[in-house]
Amino acid sequence: MSVNRRNFLNKLSLIAAGTVFSFLYGGKDTKAGTRLELKYKPEPANWDNSDITLSWVGHSTVLINFMGKWILTDPVLFERVGVYLFGTSYGPSRISPPALHRNEMPRPDIILISHAHMDHMDYPTLKFFAKKYPGKIDVITSYLTGDVIEDLPWKSLNIMDWGDELNLDGINFRALEVKHFGWRFPWEKDRSRGFFKDGRSYNAYLIEYKNKKIVFGGDTAMTDKFDALKNENVDIAIMPIGAYNPWRRSHCNPEEALLMAARMNAKYFVPIHTKTFRQGSEPVDEPIEWLQKSAPKYPLELALYEIGQTFSLKGISYG
Repeated sequence: MSVNRRNFLNKLSLIAAGTVFSFLYGGKDTKAGTRLELKYKPEPANWDNSDITLSWVGHSTVLINFMGKWILTDPVLFERVGVYLFGTSYGPSRISPPALHRNEMPRPDIILISHAHMDHMDYPTLKFFAKKYPGKIDVITSYLTGDVIEDLPWKSLNIMDWGDELNLDGINFRALEVKHFGWRFPWEKDRSRGFFKDGRSYNAYLIEYKNKKIVFGGDTAMTDKFDALKNENVDIAIMPIGAYNPWRRSHCNPEEALLMAARMNAKYFVPIHTKTFRQGSEPVDEPIEWLQKSAPKYPLELALYEIGQTFSLKGISYG
């Protein structure tokens, strides 16, 4: 077989994989032209560097000013997620725009990636930041996932396995085990299939700076793994709440997310992983409505509940 024919067939297989990805994780797409309205707009230029301030940008993307250090989680800022070929992504489209356009983002000091799924490790978004700020951004990602983005010009690319700790510019990160799966393409090995040494992994993170702590939950089903943090004095838990129907083996529902946050004794709760892509069969508004209804039953406070809202530890500000 010629090299050109083999490359062509490889590209066809990737497009087919993108179709599978869209079918499995895209859910029911909205009608043509349907778009959720963005009600809030963050203003990071006005955030106080002496405080912890964060905004839910969309899906699992959270912009955090951690007392002057800028952290961006699982950045996904383009119109679609999926297989990236010929300069575009083939997969599900957004049903809500990001609260900040990629050009409106301050330069992240650190990009924190939970795992290699295409709606969390979005190559076009990561390429955008790496090319705009070559050699200026540190990246943290999970075990055996760095190959996806190692070609990009990062300041550093740090791989963390469960239990690992890393200090970057005074900020301490601890990688936490969650209940999820790791393959980027269906034929790949991952830890949920028992390949613990040579399979892709998936993390949550405990982030600590100046005695303040944030948990970024990444993506997870209900698990008792977060119970180990009950004595950590967690200030903010950022937890996924969507795509639980029918994907209960991989994604928690809002009640379970609240329970996990309560068990780690978190003071404030920030939702992610909902209202951005059609990934589950639950109604688009159900996760947030369920969250708001159930939150008063738990010993924590709901920090925000809409894409674009901004929360600071010194006081809640919706804007």
